[in-house]
Amino acid sequence: MSTTVLPSYDDVVERYAPVIGLETHVELGTNTKMFCGCPTDFGGEPNTRVCPVCLGLPGSLPVANKAAIEATIRIGLALNCSIAPWSRFARKNYFYPDMPKNYQISQYDEPLCVDGWLDVEIVGEDGQPELFRIGIERVHLEEDTGKTLHVGGATGRIHGATESLVDYNRAGIPLVEIVTKPIPGTGAAAPIVARAYVTELRDVIRSLGVSDVRMEEGSLRCDVNTSLSPAGSAEWGTRTETKNVNSLRSVERAVRSEMLRQAAVLDSGGRIVQETRHFHEDTGDTTPGRSKETATDYRYFPEPDLVPLAPDAAWVAELKAALPELPRLHRRRLQQEWGLNDHDMQSVLNAGAVELIEETVAAGTTPAGARKWWLGELSRRANEAGVELAAVGATPAQVAELQKLVDAGKLNDKLARTVLEAVVAGEGSPSEIMAARGLEVVSDTGALTAAVDEAIAANPDIAAKVRDGKVAAAGALVGAVMKSTRGADAKTVRSLILSRLGVEG
Repeated sequence: MSTTVLPSYDDVVERYAPVIGLETHVELGTNTKMFCGCPTDFGGEPNTRVCPVCLGLPGSLPVANKAAIEATIRIGLALNCSIAPWSRFARKNYFYPDMPKNYQISQYDEPLCVDGWLDVEIVGEDGQPELFRIGIERVHLEEDTGKTLHVGGATGRIHGATESLVDYNRAGIPLVEIVTKPIPGTGAAAPIVARAYVTELRDVIRSLGVSDVRMEEGSLRCDVNTSLSPAGSAEWGTRTETKNVNSLRSVERAVRSEMLRQAAVLDSGGRIVQETRHFHEDTGDTTPGRSKETATDYRYFPEPDLVPLAPDAAWVAELKAALPELPRLHRRRLQQEWGLNDHDMQSVLNAGAVELIEETVAAGTTPAGARKWWLGELSRRANEAGVELAAVGATPAQVAELQKLVDAGKLNDKLARTVLEAVVAGEGSPSEIMAARGLEVVSDTGALTAAVDEAIAANPDIAAKVRDGKVAAAGALVGAVMKSTRGADAKTVRSLILSRLGVEG
């Protein structure tokens, strides 16, 4: 790693203007691969989901997957692209161990979708929403590569490994590549805009139901391009391409890291080398990959075994008419229905809780009740455990059931938190836990009166203070009753105590 002293981020954005660009690969959730009938499910034993076609054996012929073509067109339409009336596949020739054919069937000069855009919103430095329109250069369809595993080393990379293994299960899975146009004018917000774009793109694709877009499983992968030029310059700087960034947080960190590194190089009189770079999750740094100073000759030529694609205009119109409500519009509608201001809605977004709250409300509780648990206790637990909110251990249905019990007076907030803790621990539903532990709020007046009388009898000095007008002292008696009943309603208990002592509250 370099020991160069990096400038501060504020100093970098004052003197340099960043330009970013993102290339995002999405594995489609089709049942079979792009050009053969092999299954696409994740996690099988290595090299068990392969056939002569996806292994590129002599004499095998590809057949295009219609479902993948349809999914690509739907993605293009959702990104406001024009759908080409005629496009074709090409052979992209390069030689990697995880490429069984030594070429990739992709699209080159005639992609399926072109010239679109996606609006993303961030919170500006003034706390107000700021909109960026990200231009989409192209959306094209191709096949994924296999996966190379480097073993015997400390880093999982080829350097230091003793051997490399190749799993071709992923080779041939339908892959959509979405390429943005260069994105200038983001200034200090460049890392945040990059993350917001990938987040919004992921939500759009998920809403279409064409991919699970799980970055941790590789079904969504992002290459991040970054360049710097002196502030006010009309020319853009030399870009680097940080490959296969695998989380939303890392997209933001990769842009920021490259901005700092490139500024340090330029400040020292050096020049930026056009190259790929690897992002390191542990340090947040990038290191060189391979040089891209000269254009790589992939020797593209039209795929001779596949006919061109010519989507029928009427079919494209049907697909467009059937698009679901897109996430940004959907969020705006929910914000209005939930009665939230921009700041509160942003808190929901930052927590990743939109869908969870929506599903909790659908399960039968109020937006306020759902927000209370997801943005409070559950968000705290997720942060402590270092997991996404959806993986914290409670489902929307369980949270809705919990809030219903509170609303019905069967649980107070303290008992509800105890029940929720057990839900997260996997002990069952809120009702089951409440019954098993005997945690229901004591609402029987006779039982409460008996508990109150016992507390008064056991604490005569405190009772005397209350009778003398020191009403605040009743808190100790309330606590005693709450302890003995393990769940009485505090307001009801206090009212009973004052009544039994002949004092007005």
